[in-house]
Amino acid sequence: MRRSLISTIALVGALGTIAVADPGEHVSTLGDQRAVGITIYNSELALVRDRRRLSIPRGESHLALRDVSARMQPETALLTSISSPGNLAVLEQNFDYDLLSPQKLLEKYVGRDVDVVRYDPRTGERRTEHARVLATNDGVVLRYADRIETSVNGTLSFPSLPPDLRDRPTLVTDVSNGTDGEQDVELTYLTGGLSWKADYTALLSPNDDRLDLHGLITLQNQSGTGYRDATVQLVAGDVNVAQNVLRQIGSVTTRAMAAPPPPSEQALFEYHLYTLPRHTTVADNQTKQVELMSAPGISVVKTLELRGYDSYYRSATADLGTRLKIGTYVTFRNEGGQLGIPLPRGIVRVYKRDNAGTAQFIGSDSIDHTPKGETVRLHLGNSFDLTANKKQTDFHIVDSNRSIYESAYEIVLRNAKKTPETVQVIEPIPGDWTMLSSSLPYHKSSAETATWSVPVPPESATTLTYRVRIKF
Repeated sequence: MRRSLISTIALVGALGTIAVADPGEHVSTLGDQRAVGITIYNSELALVRDRRRLSIPRGESHLALRDVSARMQPETALLTSISSPGNLAVLEQNFDYDLLSPQKLLEKYVGRDVDVVRYDPRTGERRTEHARVLATNDGVVLRYADRIETSVNGTLSFPSLPPDLRDRPTLVTDVSNGTDGEQDVELTYLTGGLSWKADYTALLSPNDDRLDLHGLITLQNQSGTGYRDATVQLVAGDVNVAQNVLRQIGSVTTRAMAAPPPPSEQALFEYHLYTLPRHTTVADNQTKQVELMSAPGISVVKTLELRGYDSYYRSATADLGTRLKIGTYVTFRNEGGQLGIPLPRGIVRVYKRDNAGTAQFIGSDSIDHTPKGETVRLHLGNSFDLTANKKQTDFHIVDSNRSIYESAYEIVLRNAKKTPETVQVIEPIPGDWTMLSSSLPYHKSSAETATWSVPVPPESATTLTYRVRIKF
C-alpha cells in the first residue's frame, strides 16, 4: 500500500521552489565553491573546509548553504569571511537535513489541504477534488467534504514545498553583512560518514626471509555529499572525541581507482598527518584507494612458536594436550629504505608464490599504529606439519605454609617435514620460580617467562623435559 501511495504523489506546484524554499533566501550551491578540503580521522570523523565566493546583501539576510554533509555536526559549524574579516556575523543557523521525498512531503502536509487529481482514460476528463491529510501512518487518511478515505485514487497535488523540507542537505544561516560586493567565505564543520583505513599486501620470498610490502589507503564517503577536487588529509592516531549520535544514511558503492603517488607525512601533535599529493574527488557513496607506501625486500624473521599457559603450574593436571598447534609468525622492524615511515593501523595480508609462480594467500593479521623503529609482528596461522604433545609428569607441594610447589613437564615436538625446523617453546611461569633441571638450554626472556629454542629434525621428534620450583 505504501509503495502504491508514494507512486501517486506528484510535486505539482512545488517543483519551482525545490532549490529555494524561501524566496528571501540567498542560496549558495556547489557552483559557488572555490575550494574544499577534508581531514579524515580514524574514528569515522572528518573536518570539512568549504570555501565559496558569495555576493551577500548588506545588512541582515538569510543564507542557505546547500550541498553540505548530511551527517554534519551542526554545533561545530563555523562560517567566516576570508576576504572581509569582521564584516560577516552569524546571528542564527539551522541545519535542514530532512530531505525531500514523496513520503516526507506527505508527512509535512498532515493537517493541511491538498488536491486529489483523477484522470479518466476513457473520456480524457481530469477532475480535481480538495482533501485534508489527516494521517500518513502505514498509508494515508484523507478527509473530503463528504467522506473520509484511506487510499488515494488518483494523484496528490501540493501547492508549495514546506520551508523545512529540502532536496539537498542545507545549512540555513541568518547573517549580518557589513560590506558590499562579492566575498570569499569559509564554512568549517565536523561530520560523520567519512572514514579511512590502511590496508597492506605483502609478498613473502621463497626462503621466508624477505618481504615486499605495499600499503594502500582506503577512503569511504557516506556523508551524503561529494567533495569535488578536494585537498585530502588523513590523521593517524587515537584522537579523543566526545561521542555524539550521528545520523546514518546511504549505502556504499565500491569503485576501483588508479593509485596516485604516495602521500607526504608529518607529525601533528601526538598523531601523524598524511597529505595526498594531488587534489581528488571523493564522490558520495564511493570507496577510493590511493597508495600509501611501497617497500620491497624487507628483511623478516619467521618463527614457529608453541605458547603455554600459567594456569597448569598451580596444581596437579592431567595431560595438557595432544597435537597442539604451533603458531607461525613473521616479524620485521619498521626502519630503513622505503619503509621507516609511521605505519597507520590496518590489516596486512601476506602472499607467497607456489612452485608454478602463482601468488597464494598464506595469512593475515592486523597491526596497530606503528612508529618508526618499532617491530611489526604478524601471526599468519598455525603450522600443518609441526605439532606438540604436552603433559605434566610430576607435581607436589614442597611447603604448604610458604606456598612452595614443584612440578615437572614433558613436551614432545614432532616434525613431518623433510627439512629441519626450530620451534620456540614459550612458557609463562607464575610467581618466584627456579628452573631445577632442563633437558635443553633455556633463557629467562622475562620475569615470568622461560623460552627454549628446540631443534626438531626432519620427519622426527624432539622431547623437552624440565622441572621447576615455584613460590607464590
